[in-house]
Amino acid sequence: MAEQKGIPTGSQIEVVSPATRERLGEVAVDSPAEVKAAVARARQASRIWAATPLSTRAKVLRLAGDSIFDHREELVELLSRENGKPRMEALTELAYVGDMLAFYGRRGKRFLDPHRITPHMMLNKRVTIHYQPRGVIGFITPWNFPLILTVGEAIPALVAGNAVVIKPSEWTPLIARRGVELLRESLAAHGVPVDIIQVVNGYGETGAALVDEVDMISFTGSTATGRRVAMRAAERLIPCSLELGGKDPMIVLRDADLERAANAAVWGAFTNSGQVCISVERVYVDATVADRFTDLVVARTRELRQGFDGDEADSDRRVDVGAMTWPRQIETVTAHVDDAREKGAAILTGGRLNPALPGNFYEPTVLAGVDHSMRIMTEETFGPVLPIMPVQDEAEALRLANDSRYALNASVWTANRANGERLAANVAAGITCVNDVIVGFAVTDAPSGGLKESGIGKRHGAEGIRRFCNQQVIITDRFGLKRELIWYPYSAGFEKGLARVLSFLYSNRLSRKIRALFG
Repeated sequence: MAEQKGIPTGSQIEVVSPATRERLGEVAVDSPAEVKAAVARARQASRIWAATPLSTRAKVLRLAGDSIFDHREELVELLSRENGKPRMEALTELAYVGDMLAFYGRRGKRFLDPHRITPHMMLNKRVTIHYQPRGVIGFITPWNFPLILTVGEAIPALVAGNAVVIKPSEWTPLIARRGVELLRESLAAHGVPVDIIQVVNGYGETGAALVDEVDMISFTGSTATGRRVAMRAAERLIPCSLELGGKDPMIVLRDADLERAANAAVWGAFTNSGQVCISVERVYVDATVADRFTDLVVARTRELRQGFDGDEADSDRRVDVGAMTWPRQIETVTAHVDDAREKGAAILTGGRLNPALPGNFYEPTVLAGVDHSMRIMTEETFGPVLPIMPVQDEAEALRLANDSRYALNASVWTANRANGERLAANVAAGITCVNDVIVGFAVTDAPSGGLKESGIGKRHGAEGIRRFCNQQVIITDRFGLKRELIWYPYSAGFEKGLARVLSFLYSNRLSRKIRALFG
């Protein structure tokens, strides 16, 4: 199906499985007017929802999670078919949704309860910070994790008291629609206005209309589109959070456990067919162990089972690597591999569409002989390709790892954990793992997000729910004096006294004299 834009009201998006080529269904395209109406309904519902105690919101959402898992098999099969991923990876998306419900359901109150701070100077004031919902949060989401990045991402916004309107990718609208339907059914059973969470479908025009109506926009996708979203949000002076591209490096030092590192590189590069913003996209390995490491990676890669198992719940058959979702992404992967080959890289395994399978199955691919003159080492590939480059030492590895406009995730591999953490602290990345990959996204206690052109803002942890809130500071006088010292009327005497106090508090010259006097 060719990408389309500007589809008129009433037209449909046909959804075809990238794995089986079967027609799965269709959704109607929402016009800007329909988006505006959806946001208006959400805003009305949000007033009731925001007035509901946070503990009640959290409890209701946790109960709604039961509906998700009661329909586990239906969701796994639909997700596998629509996205092309193996059953195991589809189940992982459900696990994430469950974790979000449990994590923010239990800790949301602690993150959002008003808390006091003690001013360093104005001790006669009591200061409290409150968190208020922003109103309606818009989500524009991609196709690579169509349940995690729709229902999963909406949960902290809902716990915080907001309403949510989601614009899923036009390539994977069915799983988002079904996940939201299940939540709405459960919420309605508990008396919650169902319009606190809605889905609108369409292409760029629909997404732009959403940005024009909501109180905050959360975007996950390409850097190029993220820029356009940010510019449109800036024109309206609404906050936005962006998780964008990555070109995540893996640094393997000579003392690393090569078996574990190789297993991690293969999974980190090929899980979800490489369609992960935090996947391993380039490896820098110490030259003294590069051959051994590469041999292990190639051997593990050749053992991978590729195909589709989405409708085989009762079978023992399982696959490791599924299909790619977006046909245009296959063009990017092919172009990067061809560019590397033309510039001297060697394809050790893979390097083509799988001729034995009918769908968008690009073979897991390992490249050697690569360098930074090649697109495969500098541009986001977002597919099942792993380029491996030998380096002389960790200094060269660090320099090359940081030679990127992206800075999302990274990993360092070494037997010396202290040295690994030291090196990790110097890698330009939002999260760097030591002797692990991708796991940062599963540590929902810690903030997750990118630097440079990889994004703005954080998800997860306290920041992951507070980003959906307006911070309100309340300052209360403690003593009730008739007037403050700096209120009218001004006097020369008070001015001179204040000047002496300021000199005492803030003059470095005076501080040096005092230190010299008292040793």
